[in-house]
Amino acid sequence: MSETCDVAHGKAAADPDVRTLVAVFASPVSRYLLKFARDLGYHVALFEPDAARVTDVPDGFEAATTLPALDGTADVVVTDHHRPELGEVLKAALGQEPRWIGVLGNPRHPGPHVSALQGLGVAEADIARVHRPVGLNIGSRTPPEIAVATLAGLLADRNDRPGGFDF
Repeated sequence: MSETCDVAHGKAAADPDVRTLVAVFASPVSRYLLKFARDLGYHVALFEPDAARVTDVPDGFEAATTLPALDGTADVVVTDHHRPELGEVLKAALGQEPRWIGVLGNPRHPGPHVSALQGLGVAEADIARVHRPVGLNIGSRTPPEIAVATLAGLLADRNDRPGGFDF
C-alpha cells in the first residue's frame, strides 16, 4: 500500500503540514482533482462506493470502495451530486471530522444534498457544514477548470485568505 493510502486508511499518521484531499465518486472532475491536488502537495484518495463505476482513474491512483478515515487534515469534495448514494456518503463523512466538505453543483439550482441529508435525519447544523457551491467563481465550465477553481478555493480557505466561496 502506498504512503497516501496508509494515511487515508488511518494506518499512518498524517504530517500536520500535509493536507489530504478525498475526491468522492469517479468522474472527469475527480480525475483532475486527484492529479492537480497531488501536484500541490496533498495526499489524495478517490472514494468510489460502486467498483463498477471506476473506469477512468489516472495512472498511479487507486479507488477505495470504503470511505477512508477523515481527520482535520482532510478536505472532501463530492464530484457528482446526481448519485443516489449522495446522502449516505455525506452522512458518513459528516460523522467523522474532516476539515471541509463540499459538493459540486451549479449555484443557480438547489443542492440535492440538503433534502437527501434531511431524509436521513441529519441535523441542520451538520447539513450546514456542507459547502455548495465550491471553488472560486472563475466561470469554470470544463472538468480541469472546475478542478482548478475548487483547489484554489480550498487553498484560500485553508490559508485564511479572501479567495472565498461566495458567489
